[in-house]
Amino acid sequence: MRTRWNDKPYHSLDYMLRERYGEKVYRVALNGGMSCPNRDGTLGKNGCIFCSQGGSGDFAASASLSITEQIDTQIASLSAKRPIHKYIAYFQAYTNTYAPVEYLRKIFTEAITHPDIVALSIGTRPDCLGDEVMELLYSLNRIKPVWVELGLQTIHERTAQYIRRGYPLSCFDDAVSRLRRGGIEVIVHTILGLPGESHEDILDTIRYLNAMDIQGIKLQLLHVLRGTDLAADYESGLFRTYEREEYLDLVIDCLEQLRPDIVIHRVTGDGPKELLIAPLWASRKREVLNLLHHRMKERQSFQGKAFKPLSLRQ
Repeated sequence: MRTRWNDKPYHSLDYMLRERYGEKVYRVALNGGMSCPNRDGTLGKNGCIFCSQGGSGDFAASASLSITEQIDTQIASLSAKRPIHKYIAYFQAYTNTYAPVEYLRKIFTEAITHPDIVALSIGTRPDCLGDEVMELLYSLNRIKPVWVELGLQTIHERTAQYIRRGYPLSCFDDAVSRLRRGGIEVIVHTILGLPGESHEDILDTIRYLNAMDIQGIKLQLLHVLRGTDLAADYESGLFRTYEREEYLDLVIDCLEQLRPDIVIHRVTGDGPKELLIAPLWASRKREVLNLLHHRMKERQSFQGKAFKPLSLRQ
């Protein structure tokens, strides 16, 4: 059984990219000027309860620039600090398939055909993947690899209603199946620490995803950001956030349950410091990662240690 992926006890994104492309690859966060059905009145007007006004794209470039300008500006900044030759174009802010398909074709094609871009990553909702959009993604995936990042957060319906996710679990299952039919890699976002969820509830989500044909996962610590409805509930004392030691033990339990082939794209998260209300320790990301690796060594832990093989859902 594998216990190390180079220097880490889990199948990190950095390891996968080096294996696939032979060198370190960086992401450039792009802004396609999208909205979200949870903000424009189609499903709601305030977004998911945890979502900032930046639509979870607080680090993305300005939508006033063309896609090529956004890419070139960020490449110039990154390559000035270190020699980098390959980049992933990441459409991050809001829901990046929630627009007319011809507009999506224009911006995605502009990104994927940029000579320094090796893959296209698109953050979206499973209920915003109609047939025309799916056909577009299939065709783009024949040019360069396309990844689709789906914000599941949890498998539990009561929590999904509280966070105003706006779609049932069956919609997620269907989206994964249709994306995989076209050979598109699927990355799932989960949030650890959502109000009302127990340790076991979170592990249930992880186990459920083990049976899905997914290629990557983001384990995101719940961040309480200023100006969100979640912040109002937090300040009213309706829930508490994790202490650092609690979170580290939870993440390790999640990693031990996960299939070893699933790539770990994130184990904590890095919300904008100026908006972060709690937990404040989360702003010291490097320190948290170092402690995680130390704790995993102490526990003789590694990804998949507690994984029990089972057949994938089709």
